[in-house]
Amino acid sequence: MANHQSAKKRIRQSEKRRLHNKYYAKTTRNAVKKLRELKDKAEAEKLLPSVTAMIDKLAKINVIHKNKASNLKSKLTKHVNKL
Repeated sequence: MANHQSAKKRIRQSEKRRLHNKYYAKTTRNAVKKLRELKDKAEAEKLLPSVTAMIDKLAKINVIHKNKASNLKSKLTKHVNKL
């Protein structure tokens, strides 16, 4: 257990950030999954920009790596174009 006030605060901060990051990562994963399951091209094209924005935000705050974000966006775009 931490003895210093700063270490205790760091533990509180990191737990709060972990939960925050987990929530946004899970929400984005669900949106990606929903987009991949779509069969209607018009609906998929409508959903793609919002999912792309979610992925970009995760990469910006370093929840996921920027290359992973790029790969995800590329694969999703290819999927939508293939419909």
